[in-house]
Amino acid sequence: MLAQVAAPASAVRALEEVFAYWASLRSGTRLPGRADLDPHGLKRHLPTVSLIDVGRTPVSFRVRLAGTALYGLHGRETTGLEIEQIHQGDEAVYWRGELEQVVERRQPGVGRRSLAARDTGALSVLWLRLPLASDGETVDMILGFDAVVGNTRSFDTGIRAA
Repeated sequence: MLAQVAAPASAVRALEEVFAYWASLRSGTRLPGRADLDPHGLKRHLPTVSLIDVGRTPVSFRVRLAGTALYGLHGRETTGLEIEQIHQGDEAVYWRGELEQVVERRQPGVGRRSLAARDTGALSVLWLRLPLASDGETVDMILGFDAVVGNTRSFDTGIRAA
């Protein structure tokens, strides 16, 4: 089961809107926290966003909230699950690595990941992971955005690490 496939240009525009909303909440080098998020600011994108709790010692990632469209991407509800419960093997290693970079660098992560491992080689997920910090410094949550798109050679979101 897969989520609704978005047109590449539409998915990029949505990704950029989520990024712009997050960036508008920053104050200098201080990161926004979960308390700064207003669902109205993300209203149009709520079905495709997630909140991921960051645990420490050892580092762990648990989905606190998954938008309704993400059920189609994963084929099940992922709220409450650890990353390794959602993804297996190389996929789990990939996603853990991407999330760890967001935490360590305190910067957004963005990319495109083929869904070929799911026998859907013609589809990819366009993703964005944004750091949140309740104290403005230490990343304790990640705001995610995912859109399923057809495979194309490249996407230029214009988003670069801050």
